[in-house]
Amino acid sequence: MEPRMRRATVLAALALCTSTPDLPAQDISTHPRVREAIAMLEAWMDGQRGYEQIPGVSGAVVYDQAVLWKGGYGFADVARRAPATASTIYSICSISKLFTSIGVMQQRDATRLRLDDPVSKHLPWYRVKSSNPESGEVTVAGILTHSSGLPRESDHAYWSAPDFAFPTRQQVIDGLSKQETLYPADTYFQYSNLGLTLAGEIVAATSGMPYADYVRQRIINPLGLMSTTPEMPAGERGKRLATGYSAIPRDGGRTPLPFFEVRGIAPAAGYASTVEDLATFAAWQFRALRNPKDPILGANTLREMQRVHWTDPDFTTTYGLGFSVWRSDNKTFTGHGGSCPGFQTQLLLRPEEQVATVFMSNANGVNASQFAQRMFDIVSPAIRAAVRDSGRTRPADATIDPYLGRYESSFGGESVALRWEGGLALMRLPSTDPVRSLTRLRKVGEHTFRRIRADETLGEAFTFVMGPNGRPSHYTVHNNRYPRVP
Repeated sequence: MEPRMRRATVLAALALCTSTPDLPAQDISTHPRVREAIAMLEAWMDGQRGYEQIPGVSGAVVYDQAVLWKGGYGFADVARRAPATASTIYSICSISKLFTSIGVMQQRDATRLRLDDPVSKHLPWYRVKSSNPESGEVTVAGILTHSSGLPRESDHAYWSAPDFAFPTRQQVIDGLSKQETLYPADTYFQYSNLGLTLAGEIVAATSGMPYADYVRQRIINPLGLMSTTPEMPAGERGKRLATGYSAIPRDGGRTPLPFFEVRGIAPAAGYASTVEDLATFAAWQFRALRNPKDPILGANTLREMQRVHWTDPDFTTTYGLGFSVWRSDNKTFTGHGGSCPGFQTQLLLRPEEQVATVFMSNANGVNASQFAQRMFDIVSPAIRAAVRDSGRTRPADATIDPYLGRYESSFGGESVALRWEGGLALMRLPSTDPVRSLTRLRKVGEHTFRRIRADETLGEAFTFVMGPNGRPSHYTVHNNRYPRVP
């Protein structure tokens, strides 16, 4: 998106929160609190993308079966000036593990395997040497919880630039005889792409179908995920597939990385998708959690996957069956992240609130999990407020409109004036925690506001100096001037 167009888009988003009539309880997307939260999310995501020099980002917010917001900023391909959108295809890398794990649990529910089965029962060519034979065998449950003791990777250097030479399925199998377990089984958490690669092979062995055919027929197609593939879609190069870019080195900018195919590691890291498709995937999960007879996976099994099955001895690492499970601000979340050459992604779900966020970027060195978490922090309170209101709304204060927009700082960065909780607030950019760093303002006079302190008393004054066009030319605080960005 060009800078002028981007500014126009952000300003339009900030102005969304105008007066709306009373809404049905089930339709919260137009509730003023939700609209102002989405406006804040858009302004923050676009600004943070710029300050972190991320070529392109896409995101989505889901409440139950509704996609409240989806969009993109920047470029899917910088050289072609191809914009990043909600339909841009990204590598989702380790989010692939969720699809593979669902396949395993489908086979478990069909009584074709047990979670305590040794891997060797289903894969006769499994030849990883046990470094601790007395500790027990590597099991299906062990690989889903990353507690099997297996090493992190197959016996190949596929994460190494510049080639990223991922092995074929046969090369993965041939390399097993050279490997041995890293730890005794069921002792420590060790994230393992090798383990989830073997999980995909177990799905293929127990179903009698090639892995890619199985996940398409049993998961991807039934869910209507039209842009999701278990391997990078080479046919979308130069079209909807984003180009991946490097992290920012000490002495330069990001550079494009070569196209890659994950081949034999696909069950662990090969998938590509869009935020639109992962939003659909999240909505299905909220739906399935209410349906014991869901045709993809019943409620009891999905709930089983999303609760903690492994806790490391240090009590800081927890994991479900294929799903990451973590705590933030005393809330439990589940989902998964992905990191492949040139891509960082995150799917976050909070089943108790039926809220999910999806974040995708086409660059390394991006904290995708932080982006997804902050998206949740912005929208979740607004969704709760809208549900609590049950459609009862009040008109937004139109007198705030002239102050909305971006203001420069002499020391770098900027402030974005936006609606928040029915009033005016200033959001600092860049910011890794926009909600907590928000400055809430209360109007006390003509074009004059005061900061609302944490104890709700009033602090220093912010005065907006109006220009001839009826909009501020700048604002002042502590005698310092912050010019408005045209």
